[in-house]
Parts: sequence; C-alpha cells; structure tokens
Amino acid sequence: MAPQFGKLLVILGLGLALLGAFVWWGGGSLLSWFGRLPGDIRVERPGFRLYVPLASMLLISLLLSLVMWIVRRLS
Repeated sequence: MAPQFGKLLVILGLGLALLGAFVWWGGGSLLSWFGRLPGDIRVERPGFRLYVPLASMLLISLLLSLVMWIVRRLS
C-alpha cells in the first residue's frame, strides 16, 4: 500500500473522532433531525420496535460518495 493511503486513513479517522466528540459534547442537538427524515420507517408497538433508516442511510451514502469523489479528484 502507498504511504498516502495510510495518511488518508489517519486523517479520516481523526475527522471521525472529532465528529464523534462534537456530537457527544452537546453538538447532538444540531443533529436531532438526523434519523427522523421523511422516508425513515419507524414502527413502535408494545414489546416490538422496528426502525429502518432508509432516507438517513441514503443521505450518508451520498455524502460519502461526494467526499470520495473529491478525494479522487484532488489526488
């Protein structure tokens, strides 16, 4: 593997850790809409709970695809 790939993994890992710390220490109120998008399926009944975040996962997929496209364009 190329050393540049290792650097990319470290940078992505640090970015993910910073995002996690942001959400953990109070930034979560800014992301309260996430997981409650139109298209996310939620069924709650006594003794049964089903949650299928279709729209949220589609949004994450689009964002990650955009990030990877930008990374490939810059390298």
